[in-house]
This record gives sequence, structure tokens and C-alpha cells, in this order.
Amino acid sequence: MPDRSAAVDEQAVLDELYGLRSDRFTAARTGHAARARQAGDRALAARITALRRPTLAAWASNQLVRAHPGQVEPILRLGEGLRRAHRELDGGRLRELTEQQRALVHALSVQARRLAAEAGQPLQEAAVQEVEQTLHAALADPDAAQQWAGGRLTRALAAAVDLTGATSRLTRPAGTEAPSPPARHRAGRRVGGAKSAVADQNRREREQRERQERITQARRQAETDAREAAARADDATTARQALYIAEADLTLAESDVERLTGELRRAEAVQRQARRGAGQRWQEADAVAQQARQRAADSAARAKEAGSS
Repeated sequence: MPDRSAAVDEQAVLDELYGLRSDRFTAARTGHAARARQAGDRALAARITALRRPTLAAWASNQLVRAHPGQVEPILRLGEGLRRAHRELDGGRLRELTEQQRALVHALSVQARRLAAEAGQPLQEAAVQEVEQTLHAALADPDAAQQWAGGRLTRALAAAVDLTGATSRLTRPAGTEAPSPPARHRAGRRVGGAKSAVADQNRREREQRERQERITQARRQAETDAREAAARADDATTARQALYIAEADLTLAESDVERLTGELRRAEAVQRQARRGAGQRWQEADAVAQQARQRAADSAARAKEAGSS
């Protein structure tokens, strides 16, 4: 008989499975599927069995959402801002947001690397790049952002659209036709209508070319700004590394100064002690010499008295 009292919570199972290390996923999935079958829910057991084990990069991306849920909303807001700036061709805003994008993606990828290492699943460079690719996809595509925010990815994400949120095709969708001009009853009007239609078509094509040129120019500017932002970020990283090295060197130098200062103080103490000992020994020797001179003088005096007598 199925154990109805042991009903399995599907959402709880998903949360647990996609929070586990990838090397523990399969065994846990098998156990949950068996419990679902035991509870009589064969459909749930089949759905659990069909769940895909996440790649290492997907698992690390899920851990970011779970360990730092406060980072989800900034990513969603930044992605919307970037897409709006692209749509509005706002170069200044786009440059600002591109810098924020690079900084945030870098910071999150560092966190993902640290979380994975702490969990005993260190990320290789290829996996780190896939984590960054997933974050860029979440910034570019609102659907990808929602998938990432769910914390249940099975593979790295890739943006399906550009940051404008629209496809690149500018042609008319299949199955639609341009409206034909109304029929004219007189030859003169037909000629005039044809000329007007041609003029309208030329104007639309010209506007379309101009619009495409503006979009192309904006994208090129965005790429240039992104490269400049990347260069500045690399310079900042190099500067931070130099600072860390300088601070380490300073710490070592301060340690050497402290050690040498201690040695100097000990040497000075030994010197003072040696000087005090030498002074004391000189005084003792001088006293002994004075006593010897006194004894010699006394002996000479006694010898003189004896000779005179």
C-alpha cells in the first residue's frame, strides 16, 4: 500500500537538490524519487527522476543566489537599466552602467569561486567564465535573469537577445503585406498616388537606414566604452595588487625594524654592562696598585731607618 502520509513536497525537493554539490545530486535525486513512489505519486517520481544534474558552473551560479540573495535585486535592476539605456541610445548612462556591470559581475564571480572552494568544489577558469557568462545573460535577458534568480540552473546561461531586448531583424514579419494605396479612379490620381507611395517608401527606407546607423553607432560606442571600462578595471586591479604587495613589504620591513631594534637594545645593554664591569675592574686594580705602592713606600722607609741606626 502506498504510504500517503509520506507525501513529498516537490518544491522542497528542488530546493534541496539544486543546493547540493553536483557530485551528491544523483544519489539524493534517486532517494527522493523512491520516496515519491513509496508515497504513491508516480508522476512526481518520474519528474524527479528526469531532473538534470547541474554542471559545476550552474551549481556555483545557484550558490550565489542562495548564499547572497541580496545580490539578486541589484542584478535585475542593473539589467533593466542597461537594456533601457541601449533602447534610448543613452551613451553617458550606458557607460556608467557598463562599469557597474563589469564590477558587479567580477565581484560575484569572485564570490562564486570562494563559495565553491569552501564547499570542496574548486572552480577551474573555464567554469568561472561560464559563471560570468550566466551573469551577463541575466543582465541582458529578463527571462535569463528570472531563471538565474530561481537558483535551480542545470547549465550555464547565454543571452538569447541583445541588451535592447529585441531581435536584430528589421524586415517585415512573414505573412504580412504592406498596405496598398487606395484605388484611384482617374489616371492622374493613380500616377500621383504611385509617386506618393514611392516617396513614402523611400522616406521609410531612409529613416530605417538612419535608425540602423544610430543603433550601429551606439553599439560601437558601447563596445568602446566597455573596453575602456575594462582597461580601467584592469588598471585598478593592478593597482590593488601593487598596493597589497607594498603593504606586505611594509609589514615585513616593520617586522625587520622591530627585530633589529630589539637586537640593538640588547647589544647596548651588553655594552653598558661591559663598561660597568671594566670600570669596576679598573678601580679594583687601581686600589691594589695603590696598596702595593704604599707597601713599597713603607718598606723603603723601614729600610732607611734600619740603615741609619
